[in-house]
Amino acid sequence: MKRRDFVKSVGAGILASSAVTAALPQNSFGADKKVRWRMVTSWPPGFPILQTGAEELAKRVGELTQGRFTIQVFAGGELVPPLGVFDAVSQGTVQCGHSASYYWAGKSPAVQWFTSVPFGLNAQGMNAWLYYGGGLKLWEEVYSSFGLVPRPAGNTGVQMGGWFNKEINTLSDFKGLKMRIPGLGGKVVKKAGGTVVLLPAGEIYTSLERGVIDATEWVGPYHDLRMGFQRVAKFYYGPGWHEPGSVLELIINKKAYEALPAEFKAALDAAAAETNVKMLAEFEQKNSKALSLLETDGNIKLKIFPDQVMIGLRKLAKEVLSQEASKDPMAAKVHKSFKEFKTRLNKWSILSEKAYYTTVAG
Repeated sequence: MKRRDFVKSVGAGILASSAVTAALPQNSFGADKKVRWRMVTSWPPGFPILQTGAEELAKRVGELTQGRFTIQVFAGGELVPPLGVFDAVSQGTVQCGHSASYYWAGKSPAVQWFTSVPFGLNAQGMNAWLYYGGGLKLWEEVYSSFGLVPRPAGNTGVQMGGWFNKEINTLSDFKGLKMRIPGLGGKVVKKAGGTVVLLPAGEIYTSLERGVIDATEWVGPYHDLRMGFQRVAKFYYGPGWHEPGSVLELIINKKAYEALPAEFKAALDAAAAETNVKMLAEFEQKNSKALSLLETDGNIKLKIFPDQVMIGLRKLAKEVLSQEASKDPMAAKVHKSFKEFKTRLNKWSILSEKAYYTTVAG
């Protein structure tokens, strides 16, 4: 079985865990071959789904290799800063990391498309583009120049629009707004007149409480509730136009990856693909329960962005994408691939997903 074919099949989420295990060569790991790696993440210690998901990925690698390939996981700040993952893995300080590619926009504008695109694809669409639409090959091409190998390893699903200390009734309400929002979505807010602040998870609450920022997006109801944002902001907006399907990454040092036996590479790829599917499922289950709790909180107002605000943000998003794509040939190449895939997928999604939500689920 070729490694690329194996990764593609499990990556789509079609194969169950048992099938993945069965597909790996049994009893083919050399008894004397053991590998010990370290993983760093951008998430706080014990942080549910994100940090625990990275730890589960590492555990799965050990299970699939009968303990011959183990990965020790360090949360953000334990070994390197939360936003130091890219450099630590690229430089070979550690062998791998778990984070989100849009944090590394300063390295290459092209990396932003591999996490999420404003008004772009949801989780289902992102997986389709990455695994079967050429997205992952482009991601590998971008990261190769940094000595890295990327793998999708989680997805948040559609996020919430964020917590605000004032109502957003028109696009002009973003002017002067200090908001924690990364990636391409942050550039849209900046274009709308806001001030963008990039903060790791552990600093968001205090920054919002002390007025360092006026608004923040994070993920969705489950994490937002745990972070306590409802205690320091009054208005909770949806939907997450800026991140409709945010991909988390397993980022691997290329030399370390290429030095692995074929069986260990297959185990690592399979564990990442499993994590990609299971993390999204956990987000969906826990977000639905947390939303019910937030709806009963009389101190917050759950709101939907007005149509005119969404229309204005969509227009600005198109401008931002064009500007970012013009920064270098690789960004233009990735943008072209994403845009063409989305245009084609939209026709099917309107007949399937949109119809489901409007006439079946509702």
